[in-house]
Amino acid sequence: MQGHLQQVENELLLRAYSGKTITSYLQCLRSYFTFCKNNFESCDVERIREFLLDKQARGYAPQTVNLYLNAIKFFYRDIMNSRTNINIKFAKRSKKLPVVLSRDEIQRILGVITNAKHRLLLALAYGAGLRLGEAVRLLVRDVNIDELTIHLKEAKGKKDRITVFPAKISGQMKQLMAGKSNDDYVFLSERGGRLSERTAQLVFENAVKRGGIAKPATFHSLRHSFATHLLENGTDVRYVQELLGHANIRTTQLYTKVTNPSLKNIKSPL
Repeated sequence: MQGHLQQVENELLLRAYSGKTITSYLQCLRSYFTFCKNNFESCDVERIREFLLDKQARGYAPQTVNLYLNAIKFFYRDIMNSRTNINIKFAKRSKKLPVVLSRDEIQRILGVITNAKHRLLLALAYGAGLRLGEAVRLLVRDVNIDELTIHLKEAKGKKDRITVFPAKISGQMKQLMAGKSNDDYVFLSERGGRLSERTAQLVFENAVKRGGIAKPATFHSLRHSFATHLLENGTDVRYVQELLGHANIRTTQLYTKVTNPSLKNIKSPL
């Protein structure tokens, strides 16, 4: 088993897959190999189907089941060079609307944070539409305060993109970056190195509780709110797509369901 997992890891590294994807694929395949009782070298579609049905029966989300399927397909196609057609359709993904915070809720969250660096981290994530990993890995050289832009390099999907920098926090940002080199992280940990993703999540979670926000919001809700509020301001959906770095316009159009003014203006007959 371990030899095959090492082959998968090496191939994924050669193809420059992200660290998270590599870890996820290896975990999925380790589970699949164990399920097969190490009899996994030949591609048996019915056995794969049985494995995925077992995951569904255990309550795994459709997105997770699809991840298992992708990892298995990669193993047989790219590692074992199998020509067997794994004709299994993807699990239907849930179509939940994103959790979006109102402008007032954003201000309440920022208002309860006493640590200036932590408050600036959340303000920037919201004001520029950053993912959690993008925020904590942001380098000084990627921020252009004069032009009010942020150049995100090799973001999700190994793609570069330009997004807006909120002018409102430019003064605070200059203070935070003062004395740092271009290769330094903007948000440093007190113990050295960059701020961890878990620390950033905890900062957000604590602020949500202290701000009295009842919504099941996560750090990513700041990005959802950025997109929704831009659309509410009349920004064209294709510009929002570029700022978010979405490959497909349909991903961005999901936010139009949250901000549909026609629905919000309908009054209940009760």
